[in-house]
Amino acid sequence: MAPDNVNGQGNRTWSWAVLLPLLLGIAVAGGYFIGSRVGVSDTGSMQFFELRRNTPAAKLQQVLELIDRQYVDTVQEGKLVDEVLQNMLQQLDPHSYYISAADLRAAEEPLEGSFMGIGVEFSIQRDTIVVVATIEGGPSEALGIRAGDRLVSADSTKLAGVGVTNDMVMKALRGPANTKVTVGVVRGGGKPFDVTITRGPIPINSVAVALMDEDSTGYLRLSRFARTTHEEFLKATGELKAKGMKRLVLDLRGNGGGYLNAAIGICEELLPKGTEIVYTEGRASPRQDYKADGGGSLIDMPLAVLIDEGSASASEIVSGAVQDNDRGLIVGRRSFGKGLVQEQVNLRDNSAVRLTTARYYTPSGRSIQRPYGNGVDYKDDLEARYIHGELLNVDSIHLDSSQAYTTKKGRTVYGGGGIMPDIFVPADTADRSTYLSELFFSGSLNRYAFDVADRHRGKLKKYGTPERFNAEYEITPAQLNGLATEAKAAGVDYDPQGLKLSSSVIALRLKAGIARNIWGENGYYRVLLEDDRIYERAREALHDQTP
Repeated sequence: MAPDNVNGQGNRTWSWAVLLPLLLGIAVAGGYFIGSRVGVSDTGSMQFFELRRNTPAAKLQQVLELIDRQYVDTVQEGKLVDEVLQNMLQQLDPHSYYISAADLRAAEEPLEGSFMGIGVEFSIQRDTIVVVATIEGGPSEALGIRAGDRLVSADSTKLAGVGVTNDMVMKALRGPANTKVTVGVVRGGGKPFDVTITRGPIPINSVAVALMDEDSTGYLRLSRFARTTHEEFLKATGELKAKGMKRLVLDLRGNGGGYLNAAIGICEELLPKGTEIVYTEGRASPRQDYKADGGGSLIDMPLAVLIDEGSASASEIVSGAVQDNDRGLIVGRRSFGKGLVQEQVNLRDNSAVRLTTARYYTPSGRSIQRPYGNGVDYKDDLEARYIHGELLNVDSIHLDSSQAYTTKKGRTVYGGGGIMPDIFVPADTADRSTYLSELFFSGSLNRYAFDVADRHRGKLKKYGTPERFNAEYEITPAQLNGLATEAKAAGVDYDPQGLKLSSSVIALRLKAGIARNIWGENGYYRVLLEDDRIYERAREALHDQTP
């Protein structure tokens, strides 16, 4: 799950109680140690001199110097220290951890909301990079790069027929702002031509999709809570309102969280002035309350929030605030249960530590965090939910009656881990099969969807909109057979019974994949929502509440 930071900047005033574990890490990683010396006698035996201070940092320094002087083989000290730091922090709780300098940039990019690159969404198909879409306003769009183009080289680096990977593509196409890269492009099976592109800022969007049904129900899916999330949310909901939106379904399923400030910003658009959103409190972090500021643009809009077992931290803050204030309906399945606040401190070598300093509490006072520690298999909790039936049957969910709380209107809600929805919708397994899973995880379904879209791109674009495509386009038996042939070539054995059982789901996923390759995420979700039980249940419930 994505880490939560109280202010998105990591600049809180730190107390010594919070800093102590970090100083240990800094001492080990940065070479600043307190009063320890290790000597070696002429005979080779090791002798420890008296320490001026008997501190954990001094002990760590003794051991590191001992390894440096006496260990039988050469040791990569930097790697060893990184592992020590990571193991030390993981002893505290499941969400405190160390990030090496090499990994920090990649960890921060999704939350910062942008990176430097050429501005294309791509897919690797048969060892070739294919442009799925260009980013609106990005460098590639401005130069005429379009969906379906093949990118075969970047400067002197060949990018086709060489076992190309996502990592290779990122290294070749990303780079500092205003630097140039010459990309080899193949269009429509023609000869390659070169395009020199100046890299620039490319947004990482938090709003995956925003669309509206014919009944004026708006649907908005958030993929993360990043620095730009609030601004994106305002823009998307403003456009939906301009189209006549009468009710909103906010989809937070699979959203692992991010910055607390982003969650606060969303809540302030939904809740009246002065409404409690969340509070944080820890041993060395005094209670801090967050309340709506009264500038909300959606405080009267009928609302449903969708959650599932992948909704965590900031997603749970929004869900908990909506539920405890009886502001809207929470629909889906019990959320992940991540209610620990992390603060990030950057170390001198450009690595960082994310340390848990407080817990989140919903307005009613319940902790979001599920249990962890000795005797608790924290990492396998989701598998345990499946095994004991929680994903399929609401009666299998065991609520802790000792942690009962009340909402503003007096409804009972429970703490002890995660947010329990007001309306439970079980996972749909009736038409699922092993064959469906193999088609999906082998990549066969996505590859075949791309092939169909690529072969018929011009014809498909004549539908004009995802809505018309969704209403009129049908997957044929010949296409399902073509998919089976594609899958068999990839090592997925044909399973007629599995195909029969899952044919409707396979057809829907194939249709959605084709739409994604033509219209992006708007096309993909427009199709998928047709058979989304949680979305449909939320929409029905909102209709029951509004004319």
